[in-house]
Amino acid sequence: MGVTVTRRGLLAGLAALGGAAACGRVSTPTGEVEVPAPRPGTPEPRPLTYGPDPAQFGVLHLPPGTGPVPVAVVVHGGYWRAAYGLDLGTPLAVDLTNRGVAAWNIEYRRVGAGGGWPATFTDVAAAVDLLTAEVQEAAGGRLDLDRVVLLGHSAGGHLATWAASRERLRDGSVAAAPRVRPVGTVAQAGVLDLVAAAEQGLGGGAVVDLLGGTPATVADRYALGSPAALVPAAGPVVCVHGDADTVVPLDQSQRYLAAATAARGEARLRVLPGVDHFGVIDPAHPAWTAVREEVEGLL
Repeated sequence: MGVTVTRRGLLAGLAALGGAAACGRVSTPTGEVEVPAPRPGTPEPRPLTYGPDPAQFGVLHLPPGTGPVPVAVVVHGGYWRAAYGLDLGTPLAVDLTNRGVAAWNIEYRRVGAGGGWPATFTDVAAAVDLLTAEVQEAAGGRLDLDRVVLLGHSAGGHLATWAASRERLRDGSVAAAPRVRPVGTVAQAGVLDLVAAAEQGLGGGAVVDLLGGTPATVADRYALGSPAALVPAAGPVVCVHGDADTVVPLDQSQRYLAAATAARGEARLRVLPGVDHFGVIDPAHPAWTAVREEVEGLL
C-alpha cells in the first residue's frame, strides 16, 4: 500500500526535524552524541527536497553573516540501512557551521525503504548536484561552489567518495556528469572497497543487500559503485580511520589508498590510535577534531 505525502506536509515535517536536530542529543549505536549549540545569529537549518520520496531531502546549515562560505556535504552512515538517518550527521553539520563552513546534510533512500541499487546512488548524486540550484538559492548565493568538500562516515564515507568519483563513470551510466567538482573528500571509516567488504560479509551482508547480489553475480554494479574501482577521484581523498574500529576494519581504507596510489591519485590515510567506529562523529571526541582539521585543510 502506498502513502501519499504532500509537498507542504513533507516540508513542514522536515522543518520540525531540522529545528529539533539543531539542539540536544543524537543517538548512535554505542550511545548518545551531544549536538553543539549554534553560534548566536545562526540561521535556522533549512530543509530542502530533491525528489518526491520522503527520504529525498537535505538540511542546509548556514553560518551567520552575509559573505561567501565554503561547503561541506555531510553524508551519514549506517550500512545503507533504513534504521539510520541524517540525524547522525547533524552534530557534525552544526560544528562545521560554527566554524564558518556551510553544511549540506543529506538524506537518501536506504535499503529497506526504497533504497539499494541504483536508487541510493542516484539520490546522493542528485543531492550533491542540488548545490548548484535550490540549495544555492536558499543560501542567498553565499555558497562558494569552488570550495566544496564531501564528508562521509562509514557507508556515508563510501557514498561521499563514490560521489567524488563520478567523473570516472562513462556517459550514460548511473549518475554520470556531476555538476559539482569537490576540492577533496574526507572518508571517516569508509566502506571503500565493496568487493572486499562483500567477501568479508561486513555489516551482516550489507553490501550484497545494497547492490542486489555478490561480486560474482552483479560484477557491473561493483565496478560502477565501488570507490576502489573508480580511482582516482576528483581531488584528494583523505581516509581517517581508527585502528580500534571493529565495525569497518582499517583494511578498507588501506585497500582504497593502495588502489588510488596505483592509479596515481592523490590520497592518504590518517590512522587514529585507539579510536573506534563512532569517535569520528562525536564533536566532543578528539577524533572529530582530527577529521575537522582535514576538512578545513582541504578547504
